[in-house]
Amino acid sequence: MWFALFISLILFALGIGLYLRHPKFGRLPGGADLERIKNSPQYRDDQFQNRIPTPQFTGEKSSSSVLWEFLFTKKERLRPVDAIPTVKTDLKTLDRGKDILIWLGHSSYFIQMGGKRFLLDPVLSSYAAPVSFANKVFEGTNPYAADDLPEMDYLLISHDHWDHLDYPTVTALKPKVKNVICPLGVGSYFDQWGFEKRRIHEADWFTALELDNGVTIHVLPARHFSGRLLSRNKTLWAGFALVTPQRRIFFSGDSGYGPHFKEIGEKMNGFDIVLLDNGQYDKSWANIHMMPEEAAKAAEELKTKALFAGHSGKFAISNHPWDDPLKRIALASQNKNYRLLTPMIGEPVDLEKEQQVFSRWWERVN
Repeated sequence: MWFALFISLILFALGIGLYLRHPKFGRLPGGADLERIKNSPQYRDDQFQNRIPTPQFTGEKSSSSVLWEFLFTKKERLRPVDAIPTVKTDLKTLDRGKDILIWLGHSSYFIQMGGKRFLLDPVLSSYAAPVSFANKVFEGTNPYAADDLPEMDYLLISHDHWDHLDYPTVTALKPKVKNVICPLGVGSYFDQWGFEKRRIHEADWFTALELDNGVTIHVLPARHFSGRLLSRNKTLWAGFALVTPQRRIFFSGDSGYGPHFKEIGEKMNGFDIVLLDNGQYDKSWANIHMMPEEAAKAAEELKTKALFAGHSGKFAISNHPWDDPLKRIALASQNKNYRLLTPMIGEPVDLEKEQQVFSRWWERVN
């Protein structure tokens, strides 16, 4: 019996080891790539660091208590009962000359601007996790598949977490993606997944990538962390500014609140629209995701004309009710100098129409 148990444990360990070799877990930078990224001012003590101290867990609870509460404490209304309403715009037939923003759910965005097509942190799978039974999408929130997307000029990835860098999505999109732009180290994943090196463009914070047609992508700081399994902070996390002669959009990626927002707003002289982290927050990890009221404050500091608050409406990764981010950001945005954009998934935001109105769609969902 003991021998059989021993053999079973050995086979189980071997199975786990083989599973963890699946390419979806990615490959961290090594060799010459690692030596190159070690020159980054953000890389210290063998890992990337935030610009200010950022403990992952906050408050008086221990990390084990936080984990226990997250896994086993009963939560209310984490997922909607009803299907989320969406609009499925035909992305392939859009006029490339029009500047348009379309939310694909959570932190995924399709943007046409300056004659270019950008895809930000696309997750088109039915889950955002290493295994298919975890972190499932809300019903109705996944109307798009890779086949529905046109050829993309630039795929932008803010960091390597499962709900932002989705292996099935990016590998399915590989024939359609001309270029990948990502923070330092994240390019190693795309290299392993068969993307040509000439198509992969890694950059550090405060790097400006000059494209054609007067389009520039700025790689900018965020306050977060990285890692797809047990290793932490071996790749960088970032936000992006997309700038054309006519328009300026900022995407925060995942970020806790910090002084970088005011700095970015001053350096970039404000934005037309900012896409900010506004969901999956908790007082136990308040440094790495913004509360809605902090997102509203960051929008003001970024000197934006309009705010779209994302990172919600598709997955339940935190303990708050599914619609709490939407309710709170609507309240926090009252009487502000910016306007709040609340499109449904797939509903086009015409960047040339500053008076476009959207419904509070979440109020119709139980």
